Amino acid sequence: MTREEKNIEIDSLAQQFSEFPNFYITNVESLNSEKTSKLRRLCYSKNVKLRVAKNNLIKKALQKLDPTAYDTLIPALKGTSAIMFSEVSNVPAKLIKEFRAKDSIPAIKAAWIDSSVFVGDNQLEILANLKSKNELIAEVIAILQSPAKNVVSQLSSSGSKLAGILKTLEEKGS
Repeated sequence: MTREEKNIEIDSLAQQFSEFPNFYITNVESLNSEKTSKLRRLCYSKNVKLRVAKNNLIKKALQKLDPTAYDTLIPALKGTSAIMFSEVSNVPAKLIKEFRAKDSIPAIKAAWIDSSVFVGDNQLEILANLKSKNELIAEVIAILQSPAKNVVSQLSSSGSKLAGILKTLEEKGS
């Protein structure tokens, strides 16, 4: 690979790193071509971009974006690395869990989730259980709607009880 090709690759990686708020650096070293194809199809179906790149180019792309912000990720760049880019923070972790039901790879080396760093494969459960922004918004809306629903329910049930009492009194009076 020539210096010019490397620079193009670094620029391309840097653009993807800045484009996506979440990315996972994974180890896909022992996957054969059949399993790699299955992983790529699964990533495509879940709207996750999978990209294999040389560790040195990944490092230079991260440093190009910010010389110090990604320092905690650099030690994870060993062996064969693939990067999973995603808009939703927990989708790659869930995808990895699903894929690993049949295999032990891919393994998480490190993850960058909205400027938070997770290092090591032991973080998989935590990452998979993270709630996405949309899930958190839905929970807040549900919590806010709950008291209003209770008030409406109480008012409507009180109204029907009152109507029943009036009807009973009317029948007794006749």
